[in-house]
Amino acid sequence: MSQTTQNAVEVHDVVKSFGHLRALDGISLSVRRGEIYGLLGPNGAGKTTLIRAIVGLARPDSGTVTVLGRRMPELAVLSRIGYMTQAAALYPDLSVEENVRFFATINGARDGVDDVLRFVDLYDRRRSVVSTLSGGMRTRASMACALVHQPELLLLDEPTVGVDPQLRAQLWDRFQQMAASGTTIIVSSHVMDEAERTQRLGLILFGKLLAEGSANDLRRRAGVDRLEDAFLKLSAQTPHAVGDDA
Repeated sequence: MSQTTQNAVEVHDVVKSFGHLRALDGISLSVRRGEIYGLLGPNGAGKTTLIRAIVGLARPDSGTVTVLGRRMPELAVLSRIGYMTQAAALYPDLSVEENVRFFATINGARDGVDDVLRFVDLYDRRRSVVSTLSGGMRTRASMACALVHQPELLLLDEPTVGVDPQLRAQLWDRFQQMAASGTTIIVSSHVMDEAERTQRLGLILFGKLLAEGSANDLRRRAGVDRLEDAFLKLSAQTPHAVGDDA
């Protein structure tokens, strides 16, 4: 099997700057089809810029991004990608169901709205106006919008920020179910215990990839027992870059 067939995402030597701030500094990584890959790093490490480059919203200054075998940015690939941003990308004056149907339509999905609302446990609240929902329910609604067209690749940018522990566990159960069904998932986080739930991690700091592997691999490489200590030890070996965005 070729590398392109094996990998859902390939990032090669990508550089992206915003003025004098270098958000991505020659980063390279690959994500296999059907795996949950975690981008782990503090706020400002470059995770959001990398996700935006993968989805085609941020054009690299140099380097290449290939998604599902196509060089990005590529409009034709977008219907095969689900993207959940940090801030809920919802229309507050519409109901949950109306929001999900809108995103289904623009992504070419003819059905599946009821199924995805059940999947995120919002079917009973489908007629509720989004502005009346709690923060956790808005997170579920955002996920429904990202999933309704059954994407091959799902990009989740800090999906559990601000949610309670119970909802966080429920969301991760959903991610595991999806990966088991063949969906490739890239999830960014700065929470160490969430990183343990991924199959493979990329540790990111100053727009650079510090290390890559499973949580156990990274702990062994650093010679420590805790993933947080591994990140700190590996980051201490990396020179400070010019700067980056979130």
